[in-house]
Amino acid sequence: MSQATESASGVSSRATLRVLVYSDDARTRAQVIGALGTSLHPDLPDLDYVEVATEPMIYAQLDAHAIDVAILDGEATPAGGMGVAKQIRDEYDPCPPLVVLIARTADRWLADWSRADASASLPVDPIALSKTIVELLRKK
Repeated sequence: MSQATESASGVSSRATLRVLVYSDDARTRAQVIGALGTSLHPDLPDLDYVEVATEPMIYAQLDAHAIDVAILDGEATPAGGMGVAKQIRDEYDPCPPLVVLIARTADRWLADWSRADASASLPVDPIALSKTIVELLRKK
């Protein structure tokens, strides 16, 4: 979990969770962020988003910042979220929880192959995605 930040007044604010949202489609990133909002549950810290549109930026963000959870678009091109999830799982220790967005139920086996912690549907179902993220963060 990311640390609490100090405001200009010197008062410590609530800790935040850094959520990486990867998709080459800005509308998909906006759907994810809109679905989750800034606070998932009163027991969890607020959310701070890191939006990325390219595969190299995913790794740059993982290398440079503490990412608490990554949401990866399985339909992104040229690098799909499932392949990216597998690479992250293989190369990063510790690895943040990974969620892959899939457009077809039949692709759930690919999400399992990628070793993602969970999958969620595209288009984004706000209730289902929020529930998935809350469950992952509580396990963390």
